[in-house]
Amino acid sequence: MRGGIHSGLLVLVNAEHPIRGAERPVLAPALPGSEVLLDARAAAMLTGLVSRLRAAGEIVPVSGWRSMREQQEIWDSSLRENGEDFTRKYVALPGCSEHQTGLAIDLALRAEEIDFIRPAFPYNGVCGQFRALAADYGFIERYEAGKERVTGIAAEPWHFRYVGRPHARLMRERGLCLEEYVELLRTFHYPGRLLEARGEAYEAEIGFAGARDSFALPDAPYQVSGNNVDGYIYTLWRKPA
Repeated sequence: MRGGIHSGLLVLVNAEHPIRGAERPVLAPALPGSEVLLDARAAAMLTGLVSRLRAAGEIVPVSGWRSMREQQEIWDSSLRENGEDFTRKYVALPGCSEHQTGLAIDLALRAEEIDFIRPAFPYNGVCGQFRALAADYGFIERYEAGKERVTGIAAEPWHFRYVGRPHARLMRERGLCLEEYVELLRTFHYPGRLLEARGEAYEAEIGFAGARDSFALPDAPYQVSGNNVDGYIYTLWRKPA
């Protein structure tokens, strides 16, 4: 697989598992007309979600893909202006930010002034409606309150991560953050017992395989993502009954 275990929609990026390699993703405007860039697949789904809500102009992209240089500049600037304690809570170390994958987006409710580090994205109104539909479009609220000890980042209601629809819905249903989901999938070792995911228009089976595991893939549609830790996550698509 191109990029090995360090690339794909489900890569876990945090202080313990930094980004490996410097391959730039295929980027597109996060929303039409925006200068904020996002992985093209994530941008298409974000555009679809905002369009469904008729929220163009109300939901504003604040920060998407970042280069290593930009992440370093944000880190250094926050250290100067906000101090180390604040910065470690709300800004990932350079090389350890999932913004560098192009799969993460910070959003804000439209306002005259928007805080770049902590933009306001409340739980009511159109922002609440966005959250209610986010998983159907493959997005999770990445850093939820109560998960700080697991993620190593303070709660960030504005930060969303694209992981793909079946995974986002499973994480929402089970109340899992990405760290917990990656750990859960290790108990579903491909090609043995697999985790089932069902939606209105899809059925999928999901499993994990170690980086050195060897096996034959089925003659059916599938997706593969590295987890950026120790292996691959396989998503096998089935036709709904």
